[in-house]
Amino acid sequence: MNSFEQAQHDVKTLTKKPSNDVLLKLYALYKQGSEGDVSGKRPGGFDFVGGAKYDAWAELKGQAPEEAQQAYVQLVETLKAQRQ
Repeated sequence: MNSFEQAQHDVKTLTKKPSNDVLLKLYALYKQGSEGDVSGKRPGGFDFVGGAKYDAWAELKGQAPEEAQQAYVQLVETLKAQRQ
């Protein structure tokens, strides 16, 4: 298991739920690290959560997946350290 996969597992074991801003950052880094640049159309209408997720991911456009994976791992490690 590489560090990105380990961080995906570790984030599920956090004792305290991160803030919505941090959750969006985790989501965006995960998507960029696993799928690359955002694709498809931005959800509209009353899908506020979907729109926020899309926007957060779109902000990382152009970032290499490896960089996003590394940032994801670092963020999870920071969250783990804060929760102990």
